[in-house]
Amino acid sequence: MTQPTGEPMLINQDIVMEALKEVQDPELHLGIVDLGLIYGVDVEEGGKHVEVRMSLTSPGCPYGPQMVNDVRQTVTNLPGVDTADVRVVWDPPWDPRKMASDEIKDKLGIW
Repeated sequence: MTQPTGEPMLINQDIVMEALKEVQDPELHLGIVDLGLIYGVDVEEGGKHVEVRMSLTSPGCPYGPQMVNDVRQTVTNLPGVDTADVRVVWDPPWDPRKMASDEIKDKLGIW
């Protein structure tokens, strides 16, 4: 990833969130960003370290470890990122009526 000037692009929250749009919930087959499962991204050390806070659709989600791994892998594949920590958080509890995008709400029949 380079800027128009040809210089390497510094990783920021927007770049991380854009990359995470490709990660899907394996059960719902919908993107975790649009589902509202990404609660926050912190970029440190000029983009070398990224921390992602995310939730799961439920505490007993059988795909939780796979999703955490997919998020970690996606972030560490970004140019310049050396380490990525993924923290699963439960506060606030995930609520698709409040956290999902309108497109996802439509797909889930939440209106």
